[in-house]
Amino acid sequence: MLRILRPKVIAGMVAAAAAVGAGVAMSVPAGAVANARDAEDGAFPFAVKFLMSDIPKPDGSTYDSACSGALIDPQWVITAGHCFHDVDRKPVSGPTPYATTAIVGRTDDAEADKGHEVDVVEVRQSPVSDVAVVKLKKPIKDVRPLALRSAAPRPGETLVLAGWGQESADATEPATHLQVGKVRIQEVQDKITTVTGSWPSADTSACPTDSGAPYFENHRGANALVSVESGGPECPHAQQERTSRVDVIADWIKKQINESY
Repeated sequence: MLRILRPKVIAGMVAAAAAVGAGVAMSVPAGAVANARDAEDGAFPFAVKFLMSDIPKPDGSTYDSACSGALIDPQWVITAGHCFHDVDRKPVSGPTPYATTAIVGRTDDAEADKGHEVDVVEVRQSPVSDVAVVKLKKPIKDVRPLALRSAAPRPGETLVLAGWGQESADATEPATHLQVGKVRIQEVQDKITTVTGSWPSADTSACPTDSGAPYFENHRGANALVSVESGGPECPHAQQERTSRVDVIADWIKKQINESY
């Protein structure tokens, strides 16, 4: 989903979906990202907030945008492929098409003394799905990357999601505090799996700037990435949200990372 939200020359925000409940590392209700919760301080440091600026439009104007993602290697982040595109909104690989900063290891925007702000220098698009891996200008050595799960998603499985999605479909800015929640897997297809809100409510759902946010299993304190947010209905909703499976492109992801070293 793409939505123009706030002017710069003519501005907007990339929108696509997802911040849905979670039962680990929660605090009190936050009222943001369509019924999600604030993450506790220091929770899920691998969750990434992307801020993009001066994205060109066909009419010559520009706009700012935001997406979510997850650190999967000290120097690589996974996100939605559509977060990085050309002037016609076609996903692109190569040097970052517009200025993009990755904020890693920070739970709240007010904590400027925590975490890292690193430029994104390269984008590599998955050949089969709405996924991209992006390279950071320098590695982040004090945050444990999120592992990739090799097992396929299972219908009925519950996953945690951590993202920087907006408060609602009409909001003009991404969240200022990391949002977390739980979703339940509904359908498992060749390249995607669909999910619906599980906690804190059935309509905990996708909102703008959650594109690329990680869905992961949390078992006995260990996290493993299952899929990333791709798109869905306008939030809030209790319908199915599309997420891109990681297990089917795990070998491709590892190859991109290994080739860079």
